[in-house]
Amino acid sequence: MQMLPIRRAILSVTDKSGLTDFATFLVKNNVELVSTGGTQKALESAGLPVIAVSAVTGFPEILNGRVKTLHPKIHAGILANKDDPSHLQTLVEKDIRPFDLICVNLYDFAGAVERRLSLEEAVEEIDIGGPCMLRAGAKNFHSALVLPSPQWYEAAMRELQKNDMAVGLEFRQIMASRAFEATSRYDALVTSYLRP
Repeated sequence: MQMLPIRRAILSVTDKSGLTDFATFLVKNNVELVSTGGTQKALESAGLPVIAVSAVTGFPEILNGRVKTLHPKIHAGILANKDDPSHLQTLVEKDIRPFDLICVNLYDFAGAVERRLSLEEAVEEIDIGGPCMLRAGAKNFHSALVLPSPQWYEAAMRELQKNDMAVGLEFRQIMASRAFEATSRYDALVTSYLRP
């Protein structure tokens, strides 16, 4: 797919800088927002309409937030190849709606290390769902736009404004590489911390 219309987004961010402006831009352009925990609260506080991930999955966040986005209704929505009729048929059969935009940044594990948390406390700052969504969105860049950092919001908005709320393949591929770069750095930090 050369040009991807952006109609539905999932947002789950630790770094909330620029979030309200970006989400407001999306809402004003008729993009449906789905979100988790603190991100959902920030969007609601800004008066923006947002759907809870638990409303999409039909399952509450559990294990103190360790499990919230790890669900087929989220990951199939991110990973579906929109150029593959069998993928689209499966979504219809399973009552799953696709996501076009995955806006995710990760728990601040570096900050946890700097605060010299105990090992048990630091482990709770290791993000699982975030990297899964980033990697899924990046893998599926032919059918999704992934934004791994607030630094890309402005460029994404320019791209969307220029193309009547669609985004080109080249920009999606660049963002996919940035997402894999972000998860690689994150994994390297965790690896270094856990190595005896």
